[in-house]
Amino acid sequence: MRIILATLNAKYIHTSLAIRLLKAYSEHEFKDILLAEYTIKDPAMNIVSDLFQKQPDVIGFSCYIWNIEETIKLVGILKQVMPEVKIVLGGPEVSYEPLYWMKREAGVDFVVNGDGEETFHHLLQEIRDEHKYHFVYGAAYRKGEELIVNPPRPKSDLNTLPTPHRFAEDLPELSKRIVYFETSRGCPFNCQFCLSSIEVGVRYYDIERVKSDLLYLIEGGAKVIKFLDRTFNINRNYAMEMFQFLIDNHQGCVFQFEITADIMRPEVLDFLAQNAPPGVFRFEIGVQSTNDETNELVKRRQNFTKLSRTVMKIKASGNIDQHLDLIAGLPMEDYATFRKTFNDVFAMEPEELQLGFLKMLRGTGLRAQAAKYDYTYMEHAPYEILSSHVMPFADIIRLKRLEDVLEKYWNSQRLAHSVKYLIRHVFPSPFDFFQEFGDYWEERGWQKIGHQLEDLFTRLHDFLTDRGTASMDIVTGLMKLDYFLAHKYKPRKIWWDDVLDKAEWAKHLKQIASQPERISAKLAEAGLSERELQKFIVLDELPFRLAPVLESISGLRYDGELGAEAGAQPEAGADAGDGRELRGTVAEGEPAELAVAVAEAEAGAVHNNPHPGARDGRTLLVVLYQQDESQRAQYYTLPL
Repeated sequence: MRIILATLNAKYIHTSLAIRLLKAYSEHEFKDILLAEYTIKDPAMNIVSDLFQKQPDVIGFSCYIWNIEETIKLVGILKQVMPEVKIVLGGPEVSYEPLYWMKREAGVDFVVNGDGEETFHHLLQEIRDEHKYHFVYGAAYRKGEELIVNPPRPKSDLNTLPTPHRFAEDLPELSKRIVYFETSRGCPFNCQFCLSSIEVGVRYYDIERVKSDLLYLIEGGAKVIKFLDRTFNINRNYAMEMFQFLIDNHQGCVFQFEITADIMRPEVLDFLAQNAPPGVFRFEIGVQSTNDETNELVKRRQNFTKLSRTVMKIKASGNIDQHLDLIAGLPMEDYATFRKTFNDVFAMEPEELQLGFLKMLRGTGLRAQAAKYDYTYMEHAPYEILSSHVMPFADIIRLKRLEDVLEKYWNSQRLAHSVKYLIRHVFPSPFDFFQEFGDYWEERGWQKIGHQLEDLFTRLHDFLTDRGTASMDIVTGLMKLDYFLAHKYKPRKIWWDDVLDKAEWAKHLKQIASQPERISAKLAEAGLSERELQKFIVLDELPFRLAPVLESISGLRYDGELGAEAGAQPEAGADAGDGRELRGTVAEGEPAELAVAVAEAEAGAVHNNPHPGARDGRTLLVVLYQQDESQRAQYYTLPL
């Protein structure tokens, strides 16, 4: 009997842990099990043709909110071209309403609910042998015209499940794709919008087995491992042991975790701050809302003060990127309170802020209470809300516009200096910047067309100019810096018109070539001639002193009780606002100027002038490319 375990991933780089778990559990008895991964973008006929040529007897699809609609279409076509094939659906999207899916698509023969390993294996045995499907706990099946849902199966002991991470055919692709990994199943919380709240309690894999599998993957070339645990840090001792193991054995692999920030113990934070290698760990933190009434209604226990303290302490260490999540449309969260939620969270300036919209997932408590809050939502996946008792559709689409520019201009980190300046010094709040720009973006029809890198800069410049933004010379200078730093190699074109004339450019280049030590010792050591230097350098004159401006957007910004504690001063001229990718150096003359700026700031002088000293001169911006193995542009400044 040939069995194909298939799924449609959101992107090619993703991999499916579920189908590997099923194969690992059943392959000792069923030798002919194939894995088939596609994407939701693949044409249906291409997938059907590929599956048809494999000539399966059973096809099992792993179903999620992002692939269920495409999967259901495939099932209908497959049953027409292979009527004898048995089709099984499993996964969170079909587990909670199996009858709905079997009624909707007659080609679905079975649905596996909950943990799939033991149920699917038992089902395969019955398909092969006696067809006594009423014995298969955890499955739904057809008996003539009748649809039957069997009682649930007890939860699996995770340590009886064979590892899904040792398939030889996966090794060549490890370095090119994201590996999904679990150390536990279940969630201790009861958030009414989340499927994870349905399973009570948390089950763990043996930690030595986990370490062994991770080491195998790391040594096999894995570059990104994403942990699927709903709250990785719920068991402090387990988490600490895992963090230490990964620190000792990472070999450059990046690990992403979902953590609950308000329960993170101080000693864990101190440990990570002192020991986590830069860029190796990445934390995803669900904030969702800072509205206390909303959190109470959805049974979400959250201490935002503690959460903020955790986020800021991690951010102060500079070692770990943080991705914070918000959900628009929760009960009692109207446009005004969501603006507050957004600004509360953005004050921490996380590396990424994901703005999602409430989805009425099948099986969740909030879907069952939809009428109570006058929710309207999409009938089919992703079940996104269209309106609520306090948020009309007009507000939803306004926030969609904000989300679009948030993704392009903050999460991409391509305009880190420019956007920080705008949200700190120009607009009343971060929310107001993204909303106003998002509205402008749609008015101009840009949502209907694509964009190149330079378009992001020209469109922001158009928006700021049209609204009469003050200090456009400073904003434009920061945008130039961001544009240069967005390239690995010297850019062939620029988006602005006021370029240096050839004589000035040549004069500056000659000075740098004759005194490279003013830029850096490394450049002096390289001994490059003017001709050689031209290949790696860009120059621009800024009509202000750059150092005080950068100082005004550096450090950690947080308006809560951690403000003074977290706001350590960066090194002179360093781009402390985004230490992940950008490196800056201030050359001769600038440190003294910075000291003045810091002293004035401490004296409160920046209240009305956020960057004192900036108008006292000009700056030569020097950007060098391909100077080390990181392939990151490096910038320097010289006073003019």
